[in-house]
Amino acid sequence: MNLQFNKYADGLVPAIIQDVDTQKVLMLGFMNAEAFQRTREEKRVTFFSRSKKRLWTKGEESGHFLEVKQIALDCDEDTLLIQVKPLGAVCHTGADTCWNEVNRGSFLAELETIIAQRQTQPSEGSYVASLFKSGINKIAQKVGEEAVETIIEAKDSNADLFANEAADLLFHYLILLRAKGMGLKDIEQVLRLRHGKVG
Repeated sequence: MNLQFNKYADGLVPAIIQDVDTQKVLMLGFMNAEAFQRTREEKRVTFFSRSKKRLWTKGEESGHFLEVKQIALDCDEDTLLIQVKPLGAVCHTGADTCWNEVNRGSFLAELETIIAQRQTQPSEGSYVASLFKSGINKIAQKVGEEAVETIIEAKDSNADLFANEAADLLFHYLILLRAKGMGLKDIEQVLRLRHGKVG
């Protein structure tokens, strides 16, 4: 990317932050070359704070990091659009966005965010955090167990029991995806590519 940092006197370019799932604009920040480099390397949004006069990684105090999913440069090469997965509230006020908007996609996307928070900010007594602590083998084992239980209930006629087992399976599958550094969007992309090949 040929970012035009020298276009402005302060050497900063605006960075529009957008939720990769909901497409909601979350906030606007500014980056110098060093902040942009760190953002690309660490896959977490880092700004140059004009008030603090230093690099500032969003979430460095709250734990509400912005995980970078995609970076785009505008036609004038002086503005960034960064699509992210927010790990919690974005605004310092506790709001989802800096315009005090509710940022809600599907509940599955919200659940993925909660699971990510349990991984990065484990709390005492959290079942999800305990699974991450146990490691990938335990998580995979739980997915297998829930899959078997779902199959068993599928053979019966109790719709409620089947729905609950299917929910347990999906929940543990989301945890497994997170443990592997993936989310539903990654799997959706694979399915889209497959559809393109066969369709």
